[in-house]
Amino acid sequence: MDKERKIEEVLTRGVAEVIHLDHLRAKLLAGEPLRIKFGIDPTSPNIHLGRATVIWKLRELQDLGHTIVFILGDFTGVIGDTSDKESERPMLLRETVEQNLASYFDQASKILDISKVEKHRNTEWLEKLTYREVTEHAEVFSLSDFISRENIKIRLDAGKRVSLRELLYPLMQGYDSVAINADIEIGGTDQKFNMLAGRRLQEHFGKEPQSILMLDLIEGLDGRKMSSSWGNTINLTDTPNDMFGKVMSLRDELIIKYFVHVTRIPMERVSEYEAALGRGENPRDAKLDLAQEIVSTYYGKEEAKSAREAFLSTFQKKEIPEDIEEIKGDGNLGALLKSKETVSSMNDWRRLVDEGAVKRLGEGGAEEKITDPLEQATPGVYKIGKRRFVKIIK
Repeated sequence: MDKERKIEEVLTRGVAEVIHLDHLRAKLLAGEPLRIKFGIDPTSPNIHLGRATVIWKLRELQDLGHTIVFILGDFTGVIGDTSDKESERPMLLRETVEQNLASYFDQASKILDISKVEKHRNTEWLEKLTYREVTEHAEVFSLSDFISRENIKIRLDAGKRVSLRELLYPLMQGYDSVAINADIEIGGTDQKFNMLAGRRLQEHFGKEPQSILMLDLIEGLDGRKMSSSWGNTINLTDTPNDMFGKVMSLRDELIIKYFVHVTRIPMERVSEYEAALGRGENPRDAKLDLAQEIVSTYYGKEEAKSAREAFLSTFQKKEIPEDIEEIKGDGNLGALLKSKETVSSMNDWRRLVDEGAVKRLGEGGAEEKITDPLEQATPGVYKIGKRRFVKIIK
C-alpha cells in the first residue's frame, strides 16, 4: 500500500471525526515527524480491545515514521474522568493505580514497537503545578463550558451531585498536551471535550493547537460501550481460548464493526464478509473467522487455530474443557469467583445470575441454574456465561 493510501486509511478506518481533517491530511502528507499523543488512565489492570483500537491507530502512525507519546495517567487515574459516567466517579487510591499500570507497557507492546515509544507518567508535570498555575489554566474556560456537557447536564437536571474535582479533569488532560507538545491527540468520541481542552490550553500557551483524531467506540459483551467498569471487556491479557469464546458471544450485528475496528484485515475482505451476511449466510461462520483473526493478532496463527478447535469441540459438542480452571475455597460463590477474577466484580456476578447465565453442571450434561447471588460455593463444575468453566474444590 502506498503512503497516500496508508494515510487515507489512518484518517478514515474506524474514525468518527477529525479536527481539522484537511489540515491534518496535509501535515501527514508533508512527511514531517509528528508527536502523537495518547493517554490512558489505569483504572483496571487490563487493556481491552476498545482501547486497543486506538493503539492500533498509533501503530499505523508509528509505521509512517511519527513519534508516539504514550502517557500513563497515574495522576489523572486517581482523579477520575467523568466523560462517560452517569454518576460521580470515585477517586482511586494511588496504590490501586500503581498496581493497575504495572503491565500496561507490556500489554501495549503486543501492538506497538515499544522501544520507539516516548513514555511518560503525567505525575511528571501535573504534580508540580501550583495553585496559581491551576487557576491560570481554569481561567481559559467558563463554568458553562463544563456544565453544558451532556452527561453533566443530565446529572444536574436530575439533582445529582457533580464534584468540582470532576470539572477539573479536562484541564489536567488538556495540560498533558501542553507538556508533551502534542501535534495530534487520538482517543474515542467520549474524549472529545477533554481533547478540545488540550487545543485551548495549547493556544493559551502560544503553541499550535493539536489536531484531533476521534475513533468510534466499540460495544462490549453486553452491547454497551466496552468498559472495565461494566466488566463487559475482551482483554489483551485473556487467554487465547477465553478471547476466542468472548468474541463468539458477541451479538451478530457487531461482526462487521469488529472486523473494521479490531482487526487489520483489508477493507476489501471486510466488504466480502458484509456482502455474505447480507445474502443471509450464517453469521456464525463469519464470527468464527473474526475470533480466529483477533486471537491470531495477539497470540499467533497456531494458538488461534487451537482456540478455534477448542471452541468447536467444547461448545458445539457440549464438552467440558480438559484444562478447566480449579478454584479452591468455600463461602459465597460470587465472592470466591471475584477473588480469582473469574468475574470482574460483584455487580458483574449479580448480572450474570439475574440473566440465568450461571449453572452448576451435573451428571449427563444436566444444568442447574443458580438463581441466588448469595449462593454458597459447593464442590463441582460451574458454567459461567457461555464460555467459562470452573471447578470448585475443597
